[in-house]
Amino acid sequence: MTYAGERLILDADSHLMELPDFLTAHADPGAGELMPRLGETATGQFDPGEHVGQSGHTPEVVADLMRLGDNLTRGPKWYDALGAFSGSQRRLALDLLGFKSQVVFSSFCARPTFQAPPAARYVIARAHNRAMAAFCAADRRLIGVAITPLDDPDRALEEIAFAADMGLGAAWISADAPGGRSPGHPAHDAIWRTLAERGMPFILHVGSAPLQISSEWMNDGFPDRVSARGGAEVIGSKDLTVIHHASQRFISALVLDGVLDRHPTLRGGVIEIGAGWVPDMIRRLDHAVDIWAKSEPHLGLMRRKPSEQIREQLRFTPYPFEDVGALIRESWPELYLFSSDYPHAEGGRDPIGRFERSLAGVGEAAKAKFFAGNFRDLYRNVTPPS
Repeated sequence: MTYAGERLILDADSHLMELPDFLTAHADPGAGELMPRLGETATGQFDPGEHVGQSGHTPEVVADLMRLGDNLTRGPKWYDALGAFSGSQRRLALDLLGFKSQVVFSSFCARPTFQAPPAARYVIARAHNRAMAAFCAADRRLIGVAITPLDDPDRALEEIAFAADMGLGAAWISADAPGGRSPGHPAHDAIWRTLAERGMPFILHVGSAPLQISSEWMNDGFPDRVSARGGAEVIGSKDLTVIHHASQRFISALVLDGVLDRHPTLRGGVIEIGAGWVPDMIRRLDHAVDIWAKSEPHLGLMRRKPSEQIREQLRFTPYPFEDVGALIRESWPELYLFSSDYPHAEGGRDPIGRFERSLAGVGEAAKAKFFAGNFRDLYRNVTPPS
């Protein structure tokens, strides 16, 4: 018996845990000095420690982890998890999890890439994408996500083509205004058109924007007050309340600039940023078009309401603690995706069980969309193994 049991599950979010040479080992000749120092990025509970220089866990450790069987998600997290930094061992993890496909993101590379000097940004992205393709080559169930800065549209198109040729399945983009422009600027139209034609979704994920609320908001006048930030968790309570802001702004600009309406086959995912904010965003966008269509005439040219565009073209992963049933009742079952976040601790010890409980009272057809069907619509360029 696998963790998935009899249910068909396609996992929209998992991670690999980069070792310090993840980028340098895959960089262009002479470009090693431009690579972020991942050993300094991955500190504290993310210190790779004894795993540095290893190609995977020792046979003895692998045997111990395999004995967890369908309890794998209750076992070690981060670098100590099965398949954390080895593609061939992730194959073993998938066998125990029973997921038919699993999307893979890096853990520490996105912000250093998106924030790098312009001359280094695409050099780092190329190294990352080679490394991601190497990890995912071990098993066709693994769908690697390419980091793809959009600031230079010509180089972005080159990286999309490179990533697709390497077998990567999605383009991870920043939630910042690319190159100081709105995402709907005509300079980006070839990017959206190319992604649509290739059936390759764009992805906003943790790392597409700064993860934490700025420090002045943490200055509450109580220096001895305990915060989760920097302790057992990556983010704290205040961070959680605003983590979606950058993605909501990006998606809203994308819709109001007409990108989804112009490219109806374009797909996008907003991953590991929660989904409780989504129904309200949809309402706001419909209101914005209804109210401002007279003063902003281009809004009146939309062939479909924003809500229709989002229902057809965008997908979101709720956190395990969110009530997915309530989200579906407030919007539509087509919007939401299952994710495990393996091997990160945020995914919890039993993500399937938690999501199943929040889906109590939801029909089986909607559940099937959540666990697999909506994934297939997002990743139309990928055929999950049977």
